[in-house]
Amino acid sequence: MRNQRRRPALRWLLLPYVLFLAALPFVNRVTPTVLGLPFLFFWMLVATLATPLSVWLARRGDRKRGRA
Repeated sequence: MRNQRRRPALRWLLLPYVLFLAALPFVNRVTPTVLGLPFLFFWMLVATLATPLSVWLARRGDRKRGRA
């Protein structure tokens, strides 16, 4: 068996998947409205804005591990 390299920082990349797909059946509703948007649209907006953040956190963690 070869020695596998663990990269826990890449777990941040699961966040967009969870926000967009796994949680979708739970947030698929029109009411309540948040900031004048139906809840589902607001959820998609938050998920879209969180995606670059999670990619940045994964990259940052992976680069820190490479320097150590």
